[in-house]
This record gives sequence, C-alpha cells and structure tokens, in this order.
Amino acid sequence: MVGPLRPQFVLFGSSIVQFSCSNGGWGAILADLYSRKADVLLRGYAGWNSRRALQVLEQVFPKDAAIQPSLVIVYFGGNDSMLPHSSGLGPHVPLPEYAENMRKIGKYLKSLSENIRIIFLTAPPVNEKQILENLSDIIPKRNRTNESCKIYSDACLEVCRELDVKAVDLWTSIQKRKDWSTACFTDGIHFSAAASKIVAEEILKVLREADWEPSLHWKSLPTEFAENSPYDPPCGDGTTLNLADHSVAQALTHWGLSDN
Repeated sequence: MVGPLRPQFVLFGSSIVQFSCSNGGWGAILADLYSRKADVLLRGYAGWNSRRALQVLEQVFPKDAAIQPSLVIVYFGGNDSMLPHSSGLGPHVPLPEYAENMRKIGKYLKSLSENIRIIFLTAPPVNEKQILENLSDIIPKRNRTNESCKIYSDACLEVCRELDVKAVDLWTSIQKRKDWSTACFTDGIHFSAAASKIVAEEILKVLREADWEPSLHWKSLPTEFAENSPYDPPCGDGTTLNLADHSVAQALTHWGLSDN
C-alpha cells in the first residue's frame, strides 16, 4: 500500500454506496473533504441486501488485516424492504431477519478493533411514482414503498440503540426538505446531488458531535504534509499561500457545505 498511513473510512452497502461517487454523490463529498486527511474506500454492491452482505463480511473486513478501518459507514435496508416475490426470489428479507443481520454486521465490525467507529444509514424514502416511471423493467410492480422503507428504517434505528452504534435516519432527514419527492432522486430510489448533500451533512454532523477519541471530524484530523513550504505559491506580501488549508475551503465551497 502507499503511505503515509491515513485513517481508513470504508463505505459498505448496496447501490446507495456504489453510486455515491457519481452525480455529486455523498461519497464524493466525503472523499473530497477528507482528501488529505483520510482514505475513503468504496465497497458498494448494487442490488444487495443484508443477507448477501453477511456472506462476504469477513472477506471485505478480514479479522487478520494489518490495519483496521477507523470508520465504517454501513447502508443496507432499501432492497431488504421490497415486498416478497411469489417465487421466493428477489432481495426481500423479512423484517426480523433484517434486524438480526444488521445486528450481526454491527457486532462483527465492533469486534475488529476497540478503536473502530461505525455509522449505520437507514433506508431512505422513495418516490413510488418515479420508480414506476423509470425502473419498470427492474421493478415492474409497486413492491418498493415508502411505508415499507419506514418500517425497515425504524428497525435499523432500534438495532443501533441496542448496539450503541451511531445512526443517520435518512428516512426522516431527507423528507425534511419540502420538495424531497421531486428533488432528491434520479429515478425514485437513487440520490440526486440534493439528496447526497443531505446525506453528507448528516454524516458530518454525527462525526462532529460524537464523543469519540480521537475525533474523526475533518477539523480534528491532521492534514497530510501541511507544513508551510517555500515552494508554495508566493503572495504579494512576501509570504506563501498554504494550499493544504486552501483545498479544504475549496471543497466546502464546491459542495455548498457550512464550515462544520
């Protein structure tokens, strides 16, 4: 691996994670903001449910890895919440099993290191009409509903309370925006840039407010090779411009984030 060693932030989940670095995604926002502070690693698998996640959990996060992640952000639930198919095929996972799967994922991740930090993202809302208009070839019937997403979101939050794991309630936070149903999706399920900004802000809020030692909020992490250098761009007053700090300000401005 390349050095120097940085904290590793791993994003683990289904398409909400896999697509998080495109279309102004929340993964891209985190990677940009932490570009000289932490390595943001994507482990996203479109279409997956919590059952499939459990099958590969030890491959994605080996117990004997020389370096364990500092932070893992986990998202599964939307696919699990889809209504069951008569054939028994498909991503649906019964609610009790979903909760147990998330519990197992949380417990396993916590066992990797006493310093690992975990955030679960709950199932977000969906625009059912938009799904039928855009994804009828994949989801031909009304089998992914906002009501079912709410039920699975609540189950995820309950697991987080049991395990003392931080949570971001996407189902609630996205719907705080008045025009969420039209502004927050590209196809009724996957996030627009507007929704991803909400997701990033909620994650950053958790990182800012968590009483973790050491803190993983971007302001608390050192910037790699941040020392002043005579090779920095010269200013008119005889000093130089330290681009290490300037790049963070640029990222905040680019994504429209507050200095939090």
